[in-house]
Amino acid sequence: MGDVLAWHPHPDVWFTVGFLIFGYAYAIRRIGPNVVEPGESVVRRRQVVFWYLGVAALWIVSDYPFHDIAEESLFSFHMVEHLVIALVVAPLLLLGTPAWLARLLVVDTPWEGFVRAITRPVPAFLMFNVIFVGLHWPVIVEGMVTNPLAHFAVHLAMFLSALIMWVPILSPIPDVLPTLTRPMQMLYLMGHSILPIVPASFLTFGETAIYPVYETFARPFGWTAVEDQTMAGLIMKIGAGFLLWAIIATIWFRWWEEQRSEELEERRRWEELEAELRS
Repeated sequence: MGDVLAWHPHPDVWFTVGFLIFGYAYAIRRIGPNVVEPGESVVRRRQVVFWYLGVAALWIVSDYPFHDIAEESLFSFHMVEHLVIALVVAPLLLLGTPAWLARLLVVDTPWEGFVRAITRPVPAFLMFNVIFVGLHWPVIVEGMVTNPLAHFAVHLAMFLSALIMWVPILSPIPDVLPTLTRPMQMLYLMGHSILPIVPASFLTFGETAIYPVYETFARPFGWTAVEDQTMAGLIMKIGAGFLLWAIIATIWFRWWEEQRSEELEERRRWEELEAELRS
């Protein structure tokens, strides 16, 4: 465990985090004021908070020491890293993206048609789950922990597929990349909470190490490779489910509030109409 906790530089992570921090700051300070209409806000404070919370979460799980433990010791840490990138970082960055910035990146670009196609609910659902489940295939896991370039490529694919997956829920430009209705958003996320149960079950109930490469690593906490694998399966099943169902509950309460507001507004209009008829 001592070698794992020895400090290791991660320049690729530093470059990515620096790009997200300073690129966003440059966009909202230099580009935004020249794009938005006069008097219109360039960015809301909560969008800035969401963006930098997402960047902070990405930095924590991708840099020393969390990343080193994930790659050189415990697969359960690797699982946490995957879930944070897919279910925390990606939605926070979408929540932090102003509409004008999303338009610059998507609208009237050579890839606009492709983005429109893959962010529809069915393609987005299939793409994310195929990539997320597939990257836990033993050959891919071994490639990630033994080849830095393969590791970066796989995590980039997972991150991009997660962004695509969240667009039907959190699109910053719903007129271009439409969002689902509230009930369909809940069904969409329920589907995402069900599919990972299959690989999670193999990890949780497996009696032999599915990833032999992790048997060669240092074993902290007295865990065997199988016990670490079991913990990873529980994290995948319970952790992902908890996050997704918490979001589903949030959507339900928002839908209930929207329905109630619409009913109150409709009642108010009828009362005003009735008052006019009586007068």
